[in-house]
Amino acid sequence: MAIVRAACAEDLPGLLALLRHLSPADPTPAPAAAEAAWAALLASELIHILVAEQAGALVASCTLVIVPNLTRGARPYALIENVVTHEAHRRQGLGRAVLDAAVAQARAAGCYRIGLATGSRQESTLRFYESAGFTRDAKTWFEIRPT
Repeated sequence: MAIVRAACAEDLPGLLALLRHLSPADPTPAPAAAEAAWAALLASELIHILVAEQAGALVASCTLVIVPNLTRGARPYALIENVVTHEAHRRQGLGRAVLDAAVAQARAAGCYRIGLATGSRQESTLRFYESAGFTRDAKTWFEIRPT
């Protein structure tokens, strides 16, 4: 059985290995860069890394960002990113468990909305997010990526 919890400092190696299942083509960060980013993530009161741990290994994770806001009665909003499940552990409810934990945490923080973006075009991925309560037609998402 998996345990969903907040990530801790010791989780960096396991999380880096897990994230290879999200974007296998991404370059592996240099150790110093990864450690600096990890320290900043853990120190932030706005960012929450949730992990599912099973038999001592990290098998799923997502990042929740709760953003203070001056609209909607000063209620914050939340963004969820980097939802990933280890390839060997997919279709076992682990991704859904970390996603549900992130949504619950955002709701507990009083967020007026919770957004999630995915680069996937796979219908199964889109249906997964819809089954968790997200909708494709609520907002239009735009982005700029440096070239």
